[in-house]
Amino acid sequence: MKDFVQNYISDHRTALESIPVEEVDKAIMTFQKALQEDRQIFIFGNGGSAANASHFITDLGKGASDKTFRRFRCLSLNDNTSWITAIGNDYSYDDVFLRQLQNYARSGDIVFTMSVSGNSPNLVKAAEWCRENGVHVIALVGAKRGKLAEIADQAIVINSTHYGRVEDCHMHICHIICYAFMEQEELQKKQ
Repeated sequence: MKDFVQNYISDHRTALESIPVEEVDKAIMTFQKALQEDRQIFIFGNGGSAANASHFITDLGKGASDKTFRRFRCLSLNDNTSWITAIGNDYSYDDVFLRQLQNYARSGDIVFTMSVSGNSPNLVKAAEWCRENGVHVIALVGAKRGKLAEIADQAIVINSTHYGRVEDCHMHICHIICYAFMEQEELQKKQ
């Protein structure tokens, strides 16, 4: 088992090193613009990415917002179980994020979504609606990229197809974004 653990760590290190620094910097600047313009930020994903979305929204809405001149207006679309199940039951699971965005999102807002495959039908459908309605989409994906990477305004690609490693790297990116606002004074001030 020691070899398995060592190899896992080594492969994880390789995945971490594939995080595109310039793209993460660009995402941070998009979040800064959203903060300056008082735009809404929506975050969502499926499975482990749903858990990452909930974790990220907590860090952004509480931790990062505690340091900035105004609070982030942010929401995880994964966290209303009643709404998700009603949409899934009455329409289609493919609509669970799209229909929430139709209620909330406006042109100029931000969607931040995570998918290892990049092909989750409910994420793709939501991103297509965003594209048609002027909502900026940042998609975190794995090496297969998928349809989501093609549709998104910005795709941040982790060079791995291993679900655990990609999801871990996505959470690293989420923490980097939040801690940029918690630790970098120039991001905390009104421009």
